[in-house]
Amino acid sequence: MLRSTLAAVVSATLAVTRLTAADPIRDIQNAAIEQNKSPVAHWGLDPEDYTQWTTHSLRLIPVYTFGTACSGPGVNLCSHIGRNSPYRTEQGVTELYGHLPTNTLNATAEYGDQVCVGAIQRAAAKAGKKHIFLVIFDGMDWQTTQAAAIYNAGRVGYTKGRGTGLHFLDYTAGGTTQYGFVVTAPANDGTNEDVNTQTVDNPGGTRPGGYNAVQGGGAPWDPGANHAYRLGKDEHPYPDSANTATALCTGEKSYNGAINVDVNGNQLATVAHDVQQQGWAIGVVTSVPISHATPSAAYAHNVGRDDYQDLTRDLLGLPSIAHPNQPLAGVDVLIGTGFGDVREEAKGQGNNFVPGNAWITAADQQSIDVAHGGAYVVAQRTAGADGTDVLQHAADQAAAQHARLFGFFGHPKFGHLPFRTADGDYVPAKGPKGAEEYTSEDLTENPTLAEMTAAALTVLQDDPDGSWLMVEAGDVDWANHDDNLDNSIGAVISGDMAIKVITDWVETHSNWNESLLIVTADHGHDLNLLQPEVVAAAHNPDAGRHTSAK
Repeated sequence: MLRSTLAAVVSATLAVTRLTAADPIRDIQNAAIEQNKSPVAHWGLDPEDYTQWTTHSLRLIPVYTFGTACSGPGVNLCSHIGRNSPYRTEQGVTELYGHLPTNTLNATAEYGDQVCVGAIQRAAAKAGKKHIFLVIFDGMDWQTTQAAAIYNAGRVGYTKGRGTGLHFLDYTAGGTTQYGFVVTAPANDGTNEDVNTQTVDNPGGTRPGGYNAVQGGGAPWDPGANHAYRLGKDEHPYPDSANTATALCTGEKSYNGAINVDVNGNQLATVAHDVQQQGWAIGVVTSVPISHATPSAAYAHNVGRDDYQDLTRDLLGLPSIAHPNQPLAGVDVLIGTGFGDVREEAKGQGNNFVPGNAWITAADQQSIDVAHGGAYVVAQRTAGADGTDVLQHAADQAAAQHARLFGFFGHPKFGHLPFRTADGDYVPAKGPKGAEEYTSEDLTENPTLAEMTAAALTVLQDDPDGSWLMVEAGDVDWANHDDNLDNSIGAVISGDMAIKVITDWVETHSNWNESLLIVTADHGHDLNLLQPEVVAAAHNPDAGRHTSAK
């Protein structure tokens, strides 16, 4: 029945395009780009314009916790949502934003704020948890999750609530999992900063943040009264990844563009900083460049999110513009992309930018390498070598030598790991600027996000004091910026596979009494799924069977 529904929809509305049995989601996406319209979905306000909106939204986003339901106050998600929501009191809202935003107080709010993610982690460490995992799907709101879950399961399993159809939706963690949703609004937008002096020119910016539930919706699946509101076109601005990741990692809101500094530019301590001082090992893994906003917010400091080389220096424990005389200790594991991305100029990187790789200078990479007396075993994309083997071999070496691990991979042109795509064949559909194309070397010479996660755990798992690991499925955001349903679904599934690595590790090496996993997003986009049954009908039970997939 679903297959016939799929065929009927495409036949009636996409007459110039013929679906293939092998990859219907790719066909739907390609047809939507060619015609700029789809009966299945669209981004933005206008159903007649498939690519009307290509950036973030102010939607509420989900939080999934594991190892919290049987824990005490502060660790339990219920300590931060529902009747404990800070949005229910004037004091709570004022503490969040530093002022009382317009139409943000809501005495019946069921949602919390994403700063609770930082608070839960700190409470968990204080309560005796020994392993904390923070998985951030950049740009994955409830609608993006639903699309991936429906495709993955081959059925429309839910229209509200937590849902089912992906590992992190279905996994119970021995009955300790919980679910809620939170606001992602920044403290403010429009702040001007100077990365050279690490100062903020106009504290408070030009536009204060807040959240109006009447306009934006009281739940992720609630459209609210004003679609334009959640696109930042009215009362409050939408967030960026720097401010939101700062909130997740420090428990405090800041301005759009801030990396672990407050609205005045003062440096904030992250959860990773706190537990590192207690002897914990720290790891950061991402499918996008190593010092993009989210991985940087795990540990670095900067008034500007685009000062990439300096952000990398903080992550690796080198002198930086933010810490010129007393460098941070650095993380124990950093794995991500940016390999081969060479630039002669870089806006936002300040006067100390060094032409060459945009993310790490050649001199910095050499200085950290154990081969040159540094602290890190370095693994990077190598011509003709299997990326999974290169990375895992380096991880085994780092673990054996009690050294640190730096992994540097990716596609030089596109910046992120190759998109898995919905059916797992690594053949992306078109976005507004065309389709990404990968060589066989792009696939074999790069590990997957799940394999990066496994390598990180190889290094972190033997620390007797504890470990903290951030994993970012950053390519979800890149796919949604591209208004690309095929890539978005595939990116979510690849992140879900990384979560399975973590939950398997906990069940084998730990338990949910001493481990905590938080799965969330930093912000949403504006996917509007009009015909979920068509996405369900496109499910391919043989997904991932292609020889090009890893």
